[in-house]
Amino acid sequence: MHTSNGGPPIAERFHPRVEAALPVKVLLPGRAVMARARDVSMAGLFLLAHPGDAQRQLTLSLPLPGDKEIVTTCTIRRREADGVALEFGELDWDDLIALARFLHPRLP
Repeated sequence: MHTSNGGPPIAERFHPRVEAALPVKVLLPGRAVMARARDVSMAGLFLLAHPGDAQRQLTLSLPLPGDKEIVTTCTIRRREADGVALEFGELDWDDLIALARFLHPRLP
């Protein structure tokens, strides 16, 4: 962690993010709500949606273009004016590899 300009500590990102206007299904009891991911990394994504203030976790279905659909429970790590930053829960090896296949060609 480091501090910038005397402010609170800011965590360094371990995984780079890539821009990705991907459709995301937020799975709720009895229904699915469509939203979009602004960016994605190996650790999570930024969801352009506003879940209820009481919600701390969301279950998402993230269809990767030309690959598989990842379903995982995410923890809300940060709320901003345009959406929420989510951290992926446990991903199995197949999901991790599919996510890496999606991210790799898009990394700078």
